[in-house]
Amino acid sequence: MPDCTFTDPIPASWLATLRLGFARDGGCTRLVRREHRGPLRVQKALYPEGPATCHVIVVHPPGGIVGGDRLDIALDVPAGCHVLATSPGAAKWYRANGRTSRQDVHLTAGPGAAIEWLPQETIIYDDADVMLAHEVDLAPGAVYIGSEVLCFGRHASGERFTRGRVGQRTRIRIDGRPVWWEQGAATPALLASPLGMHGHSVCATLVAVGKPIPAGLQRAVRDVDPGLAVSQVKHVFVARFLGDDSERARAALTGAWAVLRPHLLDRPAAPPRIWNT
Repeated sequence: MPDCTFTDPIPASWLATLRLGFARDGGCTRLVRREHRGPLRVQKALYPEGPATCHVIVVHPPGGIVGGDRLDIALDVPAGCHVLATSPGAAKWYRANGRTSRQDVHLTAGPGAAIEWLPQETIIYDDADVMLAHEVDLAPGAVYIGSEVLCFGRHASGERFTRGRVGQRTRIRIDGRPVWWEQGAATPALLASPLGMHGHSVCATLVAVGKPIPAGLQRAVRDVDPGLAVSQVKHVFVARFLGDDSERARAALTGAWAVLRPHLLDRPAAPPRIWNT
């Protein structure tokens, strides 16, 4: 498996990039290209469900992102491949120190391919200035399931998000045609507003693109947790959670994923072992 590491010096603000390419080899999805620069890695391909589905764990060794840092991640999943990507623990975005930190994720899936982008929760510390951009390009017949849990401050420790900003942009296209576009900026004022998060500190979202979700399955998702709200617009199904408990939010999205996955991917949910460590 090609493994290319760039050895340029790392500046005080880290630019970390990761490029992963996959290929179909008979009935196996193989990780065939792995390029990284800076502190961003995938250690190995895992096959807990058998060879058809490749699990990868995206590791950021420093464990936290500070002002000026940038993470740039791209996955190319061609026709017939199935990839599940997750993280080993919570991502931590620290104070800005006068500079914006940023993460760009670009996922590409070919015809009949599937990408599951299921990182663990993201903790936004007070005075962070963060931009999160997420781009998904799907060929006809491809499936995408993505989730995020955003925690503003650490509620259990009494830490609040009183200063800072988190900008977000999510765009999903099928065959080049936009099917989902969402952008906004979370500030302490928005968190407090009844038109925003109404004083809550945790918000979570799951987006699924593929076959329409029938009414019975939509009810099953709602039944996972009373805090879940769901909607469907043509190819796109969305479940959202708002509250103050990151563990509950994560459990709600995991439960929703377990309901949806058999319908969208014809296979039962198989939670990565890293989620239990």
